[in-house]
Amino acid sequence: MTISIGAHVDQTDPLAEAAARHTTVVQFFLGDPQGYKGPEVAYAGGADGLRADAEAAGVDLYVHAPYIINVATLNNRIRIPSRKLLQQHMDAAAQIGAKGLIVHGGHVNKSDDPEKGFDNWRKAIEATDLKIPLLIENTAGGDNAMARHLDRIEGVWRAIRAADGFEQVGFCLDTCHAWAGGIPLKEAVERVHEITGRIDLVHANDSRDAFDSGADRHANFGAGQVDPDELVAVVRDAGAPVVCETPGGAAEHEADFAWLRERL
Repeated sequence: MTISIGAHVDQTDPLAEAAARHTTVVQFFLGDPQGYKGPEVAYAGGADGLRADAEAAGVDLYVHAPYIINVATLNNRIRIPSRKLLQQHMDAAAQIGAKGLIVHGGHVNKSDDPEKGFDNWRKAIEATDLKIPLLIENTAGGDNAMARHLDRIEGVWRAIRAADGFEQVGFCLDTCHAWAGGIPLKEAVERVHEITGRIDLVHANDSRDAFDSGADRHANFGAGQVDPDELVAVVRDAGAPVVCETPGGAAEHEADFAWLRERL
């Protein structure tokens, strides 16, 4: 089967990174993944140049939103800047012609009602001008996370189904996060499809840590604790483009691509 397999790369020249890996799919940040400063396009040709050059090269671009975005939280001092940052990255990702913007599910505090977090997701979808697909990604850690456990993902989807703009919301399934978050990989694709109806992107990663450990530590394929057959089955069953967020540079990523391809 033909599945596009690429990698998370440095944002300075994503197209050179794609060429170095002999791939047509790359994901990258726009700016600081840990800061509220807002997106920056580091590409020498600017946003419009990156869009045109990517189209000419036949490379699909995906943007990962900053890790600090948490639109679910009940804390206004985090939620309001998070919504602003999400819109800024949505606008910037759309300008470069990205196929999707990936964002983590966020979390509420231990004493908070998760239903309020779900509803904050609905409000965020309605408050954001979704110019390209927004792909919510499952996360590995935290008992109060919005997208670690399947029941919480179901809660988010139940809430956002009612939102204007919902048709632009998709799902990014991360194999390391599922494993470390306690979702059995054998049932991950089927269960996520039951809940969301779609998987738009797979983050294919092995895990350094044990099942349900809550630890978000990616490993190269075959070097972690995930059963190789189960990891490959997720990629095969999801049938979506793949981004490897595994350690290393072009050589290590190409080795991971080869490992995956020969098992698909």
